[in-house]
Amino acid sequence: MIKDFFKQLTTKRLYRIAFALAIATIIYNVIEGVVSLYFGYEGESLTLFGFGIDSFIETLSGIGIYHMITRISLHGLERRDEFERTALRVTGTAFYILAIGLIAGDVIRVFTNTQPETTFWGIIVSIISIIAMFIMLWAKLETGKALNSQSIIADAYCTKVCIYMSVVLLVSSGLYELTHLPYIDAVGTAGLAYFSFKEGKECFFKAKTDNHCGCGHD
Repeated sequence: MIKDFFKQLTTKRLYRIAFALAIATIIYNVIEGVVSLYFGYEGESLTLFGFGIDSFIETLSGIGIYHMITRISLHGLERRDEFERTALRVTGTAFYILAIGLIAGDVIRVFTNTQPETTFWGIIVSIISIIAMFIMLWAKLETGKALNSQSIIADAYCTKVCIYMSVVLLVSSGLYELTHLPYIDAVGTAGLAYFSFKEGKECFFKAKTDNHCGCGHD
């Protein structure tokens, strides 16, 4: 029934929904970033702190997505322009820097035997993030299908990486809060570094080609 609702909408209204989703994603990531950085710093959780930095990088990506929707709505072109390629390179570089920073921070914390004071807020943030990203995934996917836009559909599927990172945060935060076993937060940080590296690689891949997505969906 809901899928039929999207199919019945006019192209103009569908693009309005696409724009709204892009703006909502940007606003959400800014709020998530601020909250994660604050509570990650206060609770000395490198995983949550790194998750916050990732949220701000996702904001940069969201700006590129907004530009992409503008291009498609005005010109109907699925090929990327130079602005998007530059944005992808900047975003990819930021992801690589984050991955390196997380690994470096992880090594230091392991050698100094530094553990979080609490990971409670990591649990809260990750649960909210998983719910929000699933809603975004579904809404973007249905909008992209209704518009027959492979670019918007690909953006929807790439939201899965955000869900994976939220799951890493949830599992590491939950396990540490329950057991307080050492190095669980460090393992979670390494998981975020892995996905940050993958996202960086994905950004540079897309910047060089007109392929829609290399993150698990073609």
